[in-house]
Amino acid sequence: MSITRVPYGGLSRKLVVAIDVGTTFSGVSYCVLDPGEIPEIRGVTRFPAQEGVGGSLKIPTIIYYDRSGDVKAAGAEATREGIALQAEEEQWVKAEWFKVWLRPKSTHPPPELHTIPPLPLNKTVVEVFGDFLRYIFECTKTYIQDTHSTGHTLWDNFGDEIYFVLTHPNGYEGPQQASMRAAAVCGGLVPDDAAAERRVSLVTEGEASLHYCIQSGLTAEAMKDGKGVMVVDCGGGTIDLSSYAQNGEAFEEIAPAECLYSGSIFVTSRARVFFEKLLKNTRFEEDVELIAERFDKRTKPSFRRQEDDYWIQFAAMREKDEQLGIRAGQLRVKGTDVASFFEPSITEIVYTIDDQNLSAETPIKSVFIVGGFAASDWLFSKVKEKLEELDIDVSRPDSQVNKAVAHGAVSYYLDHRVKTRVSKHTFGVRCGAPFDPYDPEHIERESTKQKSASGVWYIPGAFQIILPRKTPVAESKEFSRSLVRSSTHRGSLRTVSSQILCYRGEEGTPKWIDTEPDKYTVMCTITAQLDELVKTLEPQVTINDEGKEETYYMVEYKTGLLFGLTEFKASVIWEEDVGGPS
Repeated sequence: MSITRVPYGGLSRKLVVAIDVGTTFSGVSYCVLDPGEIPEIRGVTRFPAQEGVGGSLKIPTIIYYDRSGDVKAAGAEATREGIALQAEEEQWVKAEWFKVWLRPKSTHPPPELHTIPPLPLNKTVVEVFGDFLRYIFECTKTYIQDTHSTGHTLWDNFGDEIYFVLTHPNGYEGPQQASMRAAAVCGGLVPDDAAAERRVSLVTEGEASLHYCIQSGLTAEAMKDGKGVMVVDCGGGTIDLSSYAQNGEAFEEIAPAECLYSGSIFVTSRARVFFEKLLKNTRFEEDVELIAERFDKRTKPSFRRQEDDYWIQFAAMREKDEQLGIRAGQLRVKGTDVASFFEPSITEIVYTIDDQNLSAETPIKSVFIVGGFAASDWLFSKVKEKLEELDIDVSRPDSQVNKAVAHGAVSYYLDHRVKTRVSKHTFGVRCGAPFDPYDPEHIERESTKQKSASGVWYIPGAFQIILPRKTPVAESKEFSRSLVRSSTHRGSLRTVSSQILCYRGEEGTPKWIDTEPDKYTVMCTITAQLDELVKTLEPQVTINDEGKEETYYMVEYKTGLLFGLTEFKASVIWEEDVGGPS
């Protein structure tokens, strides 16, 4: 099945720009939506300092700053001949791999994290991300103006009708998505937060890659007889795994999406650690950075056979040291050592694919590998070899595996084929459990019990589940739970707040936050003003321990979650009158 689009039915022209900021390389695709015209997705294939390479779809995710924090070079301009010397002379600071610092704090940090360059000049990751978005959007503007007939007039006609789709790893959650929207504002894509909510959409790299595979017609054969497919987006920082099955014209996620911090930069990081140990306390110790860079640019992408030796040129021809394997300024690296740098990533990919296949509701028989890291013949061949032992077919879509995410992100905006997603974790709220003197867990916590204004004894710190882990969720389905709050003072109920908690442990039905406190993180806090409702509250009466009447007020409301979209949304729902919820 491929996508057949109908003419755009909008009343005015608009532009959709999808920006894929990757850890090592970034790309842009776009679509001009003209009323009555069939939408066509195009890629930006010309960037500054890269015009002579015949149309590249990606630019390096690199920025140089001067000591004042101003951007001096970015993208391909940051890798042009002589730039390193100029940067050294003018004391510029280089920012690369900065996307890794946006990762959720709840993810297990990769062992090689210490090798990731720190953020420069006390800048935040949002500021650096915003600077790069500004640069790549300016490149897009120039490309459209120069490529389309009457391009400058075309651009001016868009006005505020420019909509953005930003892609992110499967593992990003609310805080990271909020940071990306903030970066869009910081980078001048949109003027403020309100515009960011309206004009900036977010989609996981896994789902964007699926849309690319659909529009390329790759899923038709793979999904015959109701079989599932998995898309594995192998990028510079992350490996994103997403599994789907087809239901009519729509697609459904059939297993929780996964995100591994085991992309291509970590192959280079393992190599750097190897070179550091090999050359420690030798006269070549200061050359480690250059050797690692040459390995990253030349040895890593060309590696195919572990039986061969590989030579990395890093010094003058006269340099040699037979004990270290250095001859004519080249360092010899055994193919088996290079293979060992890849091995943790390969093992983790295969293990996670197998694990996701076992947990999927539909058998997965086909895996599509996309992304820049997928261009590695060694990675692809070893993953394919191991998965074929599990009776899983593995393929790469085409030679342009690095355009899948940006193109697919535009397709996501236009076609929106995924209608059901699977919750990765358990979500809920902190609450008080009415005290049960016969419940062993309550007896154990009896010293913590408290009395509400309504006279009910309860145990604080209970966890009320709103959305269980591994639950298939349709986009339009809302999950909610009722909550009650009481107080002796009516005014204190005017504002109610609820923290949405995410439980990341393995317990199927977690009950108490104190049993695994490190497994709970705050997804967001939602606050509601109940002034009109509070005005209508009637006083209620309870009898205290001394037999006297006490007056209290009580409100009931629901905390709701809308999980089925690519973004997590929460709400507070209450009823002010018989006319229904407000």
